[in-house]
Amino acid sequence: MVLAAGPGIRLRPLTDGLPKCMVPVGGKPLLEHTIAWLQTFGVTEIVINLWHLPDVIRGHFGDGTRLGVQITYSQETQLRGTAGGVKKVARLFDGPFFLWYGDNLSTCNLARLYEAHRRTGGRATLAVHRRADVLQSGIVGLDEDDRIVRFLEKPRPEEVFSPWVSTGIFVLERDVLDFIPADGVSDFGRDVFPSMLSAGERLYGYRLSRDEGFWWADTPPDYDRTRALHSESGPPDKGCPSQHSGFPS
Repeated sequence: MVLAAGPGIRLRPLTDGLPKCMVPVGGKPLLEHTIAWLQTFGVTEIVINLWHLPDVIRGHFGDGTRLGVQITYSQETQLRGTAGGVKKVARLFDGPFFLWYGDNLSTCNLARLYEAHRRTGGRATLAVHRRADVLQSGIVGLDEDDRIVRFLEKPRPEEVFSPWVSTGIFVLERDVLDFIPADGVSDFGRDVFPSMLSAGERLYGYRLSRDEGFWWADTPPDYDRTRALHSESGPPDKGCPSQHSGFPS
């Protein structure tokens, strides 16, 4: 599932006429890079949630055939949060699945991420990335086995305990959905992950390696840097595998 419902308030006025995930990078929408990357790894069934300017996304991607994928859209009448949006389409998941926040750009190697998830046997595995300024991210505390021992969304300066932050790219077991309320607004960083840790559930971090890129587009400076680093050919081809197997179906 790719999350694409948010209004992108911090990128206004650019997002007054575009969903945040549709801002151009390297000559095409940010979301198009993500879908193409997923397809490279054999992920061809994709759910996208919509709220802000939904017709822009539908009109560009249609049913996904052009990119070799099958897209199902989940229209939200009001924002439900990162976790609430997933809960709304819980019926579509019958096993582990990838979740990708659609306003980021990455070349995370999904084969390695999923293998790490299978190896640890945790409920969730979060791709994490070292960041100098963590105040606008969800920070992750890891033990020597990369088990997550603490998670805090957008900490105050005095609350920072780790340089590792969530990329918004996860592998989730289906029973993670049991921690999400059926109704109302719920967020993975603020609600679900802290609740799971309190319950003693095993969550793990997957540290992006040097051949896996990650770029933000949260604010105008972040977006400008990301756009400047990518040419018309798109993001660097880092970590792209030659073959894939063992993905959730």
